[in-house]
Amino acid sequence: MIPIIDGHNDALLRAWRSGDSLRARSDEGHLDLPRMHDGGVAAGFFAIYVPATDEEPPEPSDRIVPTDDGWEVPLEEALPPDRARLVAREFLAIAERELPIVRTIDELERCIAGEQVGAILHLEGAEPLDEDLQDWYERGIRSLGLVWSRPNDYGHGVQFRYPGAPDGPGLTERGKRLVQDCNELGILVDCAHLTAEGFFDVAARTSAPLVVTHAGAHTVSPSPRNLTDRQLDAIRDADGVVGVFFDTVMTRPDGELDSSTTVDVVVSHIEYIANRIGPDHVALGSDWDGCYPPPALDDASKAQAILDALGWSHAELSALAHGNWLRVLRATW
Repeated sequence: MIPIIDGHNDALLRAWRSGDSLRARSDEGHLDLPRMHDGGVAAGFFAIYVPATDEEPPEPSDRIVPTDDGWEVPLEEALPPDRARLVAREFLAIAERELPIVRTIDELERCIAGEQVGAILHLEGAEPLDEDLQDWYERGIRSLGLVWSRPNDYGHGVQFRYPGAPDGPGLTERGKRLVQDCNELGILVDCAHLTAEGFFDVAARTSAPLVVTHAGAHTVSPSPRNLTDRQLDAIRDADGVVGVFFDTVMTRPDGELDSSTTVDVVVSHIEYIANRIGPDHVALGSDWDGCYPPPALDDASKAQAILDALGWSHAELSALAHGNWLRVLRATW
């Protein structure tokens, strides 16, 4: 079994809504610590994502609005800053209670060695920040996405639309300063959900490798959440990495939510990115508990299935599974 570092999950959102413990095996959702252990997931990026509502989201069919050539999901509004900070602190308290938080490369390497399953804390959307980035760092945040798929004071996220391009405005001046602040503290800056303009705003300013924790290839599936060839080339040139997500809708070429989707659809994105920019620049970023994965990947205990589906050498699979994340985090933290 090859140890895996997974670039994104939303298990904290599930735990916040349900009250379930992530330390106990569950039949709900996609991920908890026992199922990570079973699947060889040594560590994962656990997102602190503040939703627009405390309620469970509607079913996909209730959210999707048909268009002439595909579909879109209307943009939601972010919570007011005070409420966003309160909810994010609730997520952080759950993480501190439930998870072995990884703060250093040494701790991450111990996870790879099998000593424990670890959690890298990721703030998905900078809405909860005030002037307290240092405090978040001290509490364990080691990865930060400036936006989710909605605008905030730091930049603009792409809309969920099929087909679509990652169009829209870039970072605000506040967002540009935040990139520099993260570099100085040693916090990874995640370009997932950003518009292409925002992505290149980060690329022009960051002193760290360029990272997208969970996305796919736009050439394979024309979702605005996926990366164009120009973005992929920039990641290669910055010695960065893309974590490929497992979402059915955003990896299928037809953009359909189809329960018969196989793991080969996800593999097609991994192989396209590896062929385009090299196997040193692609990793895994499942988006468990925040997406609709193929049945073969709908549980963290099944994580090795994605490696089994690739005809790569052991060295290449190890780089995909954890080595590329380790390289980027060593350079960033």
